[in-house]
Amino acid sequence: MAEVVPFQGIRYNPRRIGDMADVVAPPYDVISPEAQEGFYRRHPNNVIRLVLGLARPQDDDRDNVRLRAARDFRQWQSEGVLIEDSEKGFYLTTVDYEVEGRTLRRFGLIGRVRLEPFDKGIILPHERTFSKVKSERLLLRKACHANFSPVFGLFTQGKSLLDRLGAIADGQRPDVDLVDDSGHRHRLWHVGDPAVISAASRFFADKRIYIADGHHRYETALNYRQWVRETQPDFTDDHPSNFVMMSLSSMEDPGMTILPAHRLIREVPEGAVADLLAKAPQYFDLLPVDLAGGIDAALARFNTLLPEMAHRHAIGFYTKRPAVFQVMALKEGVMEQLFGDDPPSALRDLDVTVLTHLILMHLMGFDQAYMDDATRIIYRTSNRDALQAVDRGEAAVAFILNPTRIEQVRRVAESGLIMPRKSTYFYPKVISGLVFNRLR
Repeated sequence: MAEVVPFQGIRYNPRRIGDMADVVAPPYDVISPEAQEGFYRRHPNNVIRLVLGLARPQDDDRDNVRLRAARDFRQWQSEGVLIEDSEKGFYLTTVDYEVEGRTLRRFGLIGRVRLEPFDKGIILPHERTFSKVKSERLLLRKACHANFSPVFGLFTQGKSLLDRLGAIADGQRPDVDLVDDSGHRHRLWHVGDPAVISAASRFFADKRIYIADGHHRYETALNYRQWVRETQPDFTDDHPSNFVMMSLSSMEDPGMTILPAHRLIREVPEGAVADLLAKAPQYFDLLPVDLAGGIDAALARFNTLLPEMAHRHAIGFYTKRPAVFQVMALKEGVMEQLFGDDPPSALRDLDVTVLTHLILMHLMGFDQAYMDDATRIIYRTSNRDALQAVDRGEAAVAFILNPTRIEQVRRVAESGLIMPRKSTYFYPKVISGLVFNRLR
């Protein structure tokens, strides 16, 4: 099954970087233009210059974001800002964070994972990718020949490995210890003990890996390997391009969190809300949330009601015109009666499928082209933020979801299926800048 091996990572030199928090950043695909500029200003060696460079009006084939990233990567190594570890190893990470008033810790193990096509069933995806994004990331990979951000992968039955990693975290001083802009504490240890390396590699030998985040990065790695194979006559199965850097976490880790991805529709065609309100009672039991006592009291009631009804594929609905705030609990057998086996049961049982197929398309009349237009939908992970966006006029309606469960992710992946876009939001994201992987 999965082949997971140690590597000699490239890391920021602590003698050159006073505060490691100044040089890390979230994954490129969650960074806003404002945050991008902020990371540029924060430190001249921030990883943003490698993963998401600022474009310039005069960019051309001789000077562009990809070539500047490659130049910076080489220069930072020659100047000693980045240094390569002298020995191979895995990289143990922990992230401590708060969610819903609880303090949690998630473990990760960063290593090289041998690339496998999805049809072999060893590395399993659950989300659809975009060709344009992959082509852009491939050009960057060809210029820099390195992984700057790990793919976030999951595995099962990891208690024994978690216990061993936890002992390392409790007994050794970390090589990196930083607090990011969100208040999350990230720590990293280089693990070079041959016994631990051997045990970890053996552990994964009979495991599948499920991609949580980084589907574009993984598919880009497959495309990069194909390009290397075609352009280098001495290509072998041991070439570094056969592997991709992954941060691996257990599905059973108590610190594993998936946040919901609420859908906010910017503009709704005339009559669509009226159609929904008129037809919904045929398919849902409607549980109104009283707004008369103010939004705080309404949210308190809603935040209890929605998870209580999770077993009924409950979906929250909020709009200002007319003023409606309610929980819609699906009646038994509705999805099977309407849609049969299309989509298959692993997808049909997702709340986001109920929302997409039944509410947005069947009841409100949106077509697939509308649903595929990313400019029409806003995503939020906070219930309050979703409501406030509607109150500010940023969206016409908000559909508030319970989070997708980790076992649903596993079931979809093992069924060879793909979830609708933005079905999961694993939290926190695996940050970029802790360690880099050279690909040649």
